[in-house]
Amino acid sequence: MQEKLTFLSDGLKISAVLHVPDSRKPGQKLPAFIVLHGFVGSKDESHAEIQAQMMEEFGYVALRFDFRCCGESEGERAQVRCFDQVADAKNAMTFLAQREEVDPARIGVVGHSFGAAVAVYAAGVDQRFACVISSCGWGDGERKFRGQHPTPEAWARFTGLLEEGRRHKQETGQSKWISRFDAVPIPEALRKNLSPKAILEIPVETALSMYNFRAEDVVADIAPRPILFFHTANDGITPTEQSIRLFEKAAQPAELMLVTGTSHFPLSRDDAPRTKALIKGWLDKFFPVP
Repeated sequence: MQEKLTFLSDGLKISAVLHVPDSRKPGQKLPAFIVLHGFVGSKDESHAEIQAQMMEEFGYVALRFDFRCCGESEGERAQVRCFDQVADAKNAMTFLAQREEVDPARIGVVGHSFGAAVAVYAAGVDQRFACVISSCGWGDGERKFRGQHPTPEAWARFTGLLEEGRRHKQETGQSKWISRFDAVPIPEALRKNLSPKAILEIPVETALSMYNFRAEDVVADIAPRPILFFHTANDGITPTEQSIRLFEKAAQPAELMLVTGTSHFPLSRDDAPRTKALIKGWLDKFFPVP
């Protein structure tokens, strides 16, 4: 069962979809997951929707939503700031914990890419999140960008855009807009995995927000709640070392899974069965459905 609904985050109306397993018995309170989408993406027709459907299949309630400024949610379009997204995740927790279908003590968070970084940070600063699954995420924005712009020429071009954006804002009071691919390069072959509702242009301030965001600083505070770092071993978008470093900084119980044969979108059609089996095995051990 899927239900379209909204909740409030800092006064903004957030568009969401609630997944409830058909197997739920009347009055039963199930464990749940909040599902966070990727960089200026969408809850719909996306990896986030696939993740939510997977959790529903596994027997969890799942809430996927559009971050503010994205998709169908309120907020100035594309004006994404990392700590605003953390606030959205925390407000989603407050909303979901009040639902009759949900056990409020057993709500986890799963995010993909940008959403994974937000998931780790949100759980690091909010003890209500009972577990975390970080899929192809990142922990240090500056180091992530250096990996995504690896040559001296590419790094100079990227940092030049950031500096030009700062200067433009100071001189005009307006944002300078750039292609999302100038901030986060994505190989052509992988772009088919983006939601058709994804945003294609961003203000430089969004990239600066990501540059300064460090989920690594709080990842150790998630313990003793369990966390899974799931990453493709040769990721063509978010450097794999980001999840490795997060795992090294996390306290137990933490687990790292690196999978080969796919890149950044481990629930894409050909790779979904294997990915689901690995995640299901981890959930059965650390966060099982009753």
